[in-house]
Amino acid sequence: MKIERKKKLLKAPHLSFKLRSIQTIITVSFTLVTILVVIAVSIMLYNKFAKTAEENAYLNIQQIIEQVDYHLELYVKGMQDIFEVVEDQIHKSQGITSPILREQLSTLLDTREDLVSVGLFSPEGKLVLDIPNLEMRRNTRLTQQSWFESAHVHPQQLSFSAPHIQNLYKGQYKWVVSLSRMITYRDHEATKKGILLVDVNFRTIDELSRKVALGKRGYAYIIDDLGNIVYHPQQQLIYAGLKYENLEPVFDYAYGSYTDNPGGETRYITVRTVDPIKWKIIGVAYPDEIVTTKKDLNEFIFWFLLVVCAAVVILAVFVSAKIAQPLRRLEQSVQSVGEGDFSTPILVSGAYEVVQLSKRFNFMLHRIRQLMDQIIYEQEAKRRSELDVLQAQINPHFLYNTLNSVVRLAEKGKKDEIVATITSLSKFFRISLSKGKNIITLGEELEHVRHYLIIQKIRFKNKFNYVIDYDIEILSCLTLKLILQPIVENAIVHGIEKMSDEGYIHISASIQDSRLVITVSDNGLGMSRQVMDRLLTGVSRSGGSGVGVRNVHERIRLYYGKNYGLSFESELEAGTTVTITLPVETGDGETEKRGVS
Repeated sequence: MKIERKKKLLKAPHLSFKLRSIQTIITVSFTLVTILVVIAVSIMLYNKFAKTAEENAYLNIQQIIEQVDYHLELYVKGMQDIFEVVEDQIHKSQGITSPILREQLSTLLDTREDLVSVGLFSPEGKLVLDIPNLEMRRNTRLTQQSWFESAHVHPQQLSFSAPHIQNLYKGQYKWVVSLSRMITYRDHEATKKGILLVDVNFRTIDELSRKVALGKRGYAYIIDDLGNIVYHPQQQLIYAGLKYENLEPVFDYAYGSYTDNPGGETRYITVRTVDPIKWKIIGVAYPDEIVTTKKDLNEFIFWFLLVVCAAVVILAVFVSAKIAQPLRRLEQSVQSVGEGDFSTPILVSGAYEVVQLSKRFNFMLHRIRQLMDQIIYEQEAKRRSELDVLQAQINPHFLYNTLNSVVRLAEKGKKDEIVATITSLSKFFRISLSKGKNIITLGEELEHVRHYLIIQKIRFKNKFNYVIDYDIEILSCLTLKLILQPIVENAIVHGIEKMSDEGYIHISASIQDSRLVITVSDNGLGMSRQVMDRLLTGVSRSGGSGVGVRNVHERIRLYYGKNYGLSFESELEAGTTVTITLPVETGDGETEKRGVS
């Protein structure tokens, strides 16, 4: 009896100790508080998100339709501009039979993919001018077509037809929108009236409309001011008329939203009017899809609560069990190291074994940091070596093209140009080698690019001119070699070579704000913002240079730091300006100055 009583007394304090332990207190408290907070927050968020989801769904539908309306208005404005350009060319021409007029209109037709044809007809329907020159069909009932009648009824107003199959020319079956208006033109010193027709491909309007997505079942369609369906996801409705759509309420809305329920199913309708042609864009969405979203949210919240509660219980038990153990700090530190954090040392405290393990672990972290620094240094040296090798390479394709040009010049007997090309080529390679030096004077770099320009100008048969401006006193400044040639090559190959007009390259060097600034400008084709954004971060467009624009940028930043390098300014069809920023450095000794012009 005494022994059993003693065992009970020992068990009771042990059980009481467990219930009052920090592990138990933290587990119970953390679990209850977290679960209550999560439940309360979830209820509030559900009510808020459910209401917001419904409002955002309607707002999103309106924004989508407004976006389509905006793009359609821009496209319609573009079609009006095309019509006005054609009309202006006809007015300015010496006569309707002028070959210059036909050439101008043919050029306009070739440059616009969405421009199908241009035609000029007499008020009686006789063909006066057609671009392109195709054989017309017979029995087209031209005078009875909607665009012809609209031009007669409203001679001063630009008319837009509904989409239709073009039936004027043989072999043409394109889906077009016709623009027409009565104009005057000159024919053998006489001024006559005619109906100008410009057919524009309907494909662009179709593509803009097909991108509209209003839920799983929602859609958008377009009608004209007479109630004809211009576009519908189900194209057969264009031929079926108003049979499949309730269009009566639509005509009462130029801009707005409302609901209807044909057949007992509620729909959310959004209407926008396309100016100036008064087409209406009608978006149709189904509120039951929004309700589905709320149901999905409700189900998500329920499962989210279950998962969070289970995770909280598990996490509370785990954390509370580890808080009381000194090894927890070591485990956390090891975890930090596993995630890549080698900077935080372990706090050396606790039992003797933990202290010894912590000291050894700190020593290991220190050694790892040393090895990482060594690896970084070796990789940087390797990178520097690779760039040094790369910068000494000259594109064999350039050498091949130059020698090929020399052969052609020799065949034509142009001795002076052969001498100039060979001389510039030899000096080009001499400066490229530079006795193995990576740093040369600015004068040498400018002379190097000048010889490159001489060779390319001869090769491209004087397709471009160039000017190199500089201040004499800065020619002794030091710079990395081979930083201008890749940029000039880029300007020639990607900016000037494909131009029909004469190209121009301007290179200037000066000191600005205690920095050496070199600019290379051309009047070439230019670049878009997307191309410029990825020029220095992705694959460069400089396919003709062995060094490359991106390589030039990386070399400059590697040698001088991230505050230096290349920057671009460009605009399509307006040219490109590349700015090179370098620190101002000069040699200790006297540097040879070569003239560059």
